[in-house]
Amino acid sequence: MSLTLLTHTRWQPPELTPTPARPVRALARDLDITQSLAPHRHPWGQLTFALSGVLRVNTPGSSWIVPPLRAIWIAPEVVHSVRVLENARLRPLGILAARAPFEGDECRVLAVSPLLRELIVALGQTGAGARETLLAELILDELPGAATRPLRVPLPQDKRLGALCAALIDDPACQLTLGQWAAQVGASERTLTRLFERELGMRFGHWRQQVRLAHAAPLIARGMPLSQVAGELGYASQSAFSAMFKKTYGSSPSAFFAGDSVA
Repeated sequence: MSLTLLTHTRWQPPELTPTPARPVRALARDLDITQSLAPHRHPWGQLTFALSGVLRVNTPGSSWIVPPLRAIWIAPEVVHSVRVLENARLRPLGILAARAPFEGDECRVLAVSPLLRELIVALGQTGAGARETLLAELILDELPGAATRPLRVPLPQDKRLGALCAALIDDPACQLTLGQWAAQVGASERTLTRLFERELGMRFGHWRQQVRLAHAAPLIARGMPLSQVAGELGYASQSAFSAMFKKTYGSSPSAFFAGDSVA
């Protein structure tokens, strides 16, 4: 069944729609890489989580790569789309806006502890009743304390810069220089440099590093050797990749993911 949706529709599947009596609802849905959810929104908050697989979630101005051990909180009424990068066992939660665990409309990537994972799974296997109520309250209590992870990649509004950014997100190992990209997208290198700083607040090289590190997360999470991860993402060596990872996240790749496993 196709899951492609009309642009900016309100997607409100009954089984995921929370109510005051049932403030957290769970849905089980498996998606393969041919399926996606086009931009849509809903009046409740959503915790998008997959037991396995990798997702890319886009909102206006941002893109996130969401691997296993991660979930992304999407605030109520925020337009978002979902692309499956690796076959995913999707287990989203719909959370009543009045019970949202976070304030404001900021989306955030969360580390999913073993306890939170099991609560999500259990809720998906439970119907309405006292057990569902208890599980929902435990989830709402657990979420605010979940560690956030800096996996956001900012996106531009300018169409020329947008074309460049979309191509690099699809192929993060691409080695084209900004001057070479300028010839492809119809803008001068000076214009692109100015657009990166004005719209994204950083230089081209820094933004490309963020894209590569975001793509590294699912590769490391599924056990790919760091030397292979470095090669997949265009780094000259494992040491160069590890140094950039530590500079960005404050810890080595192995320590970063070991921290999630014991959270």
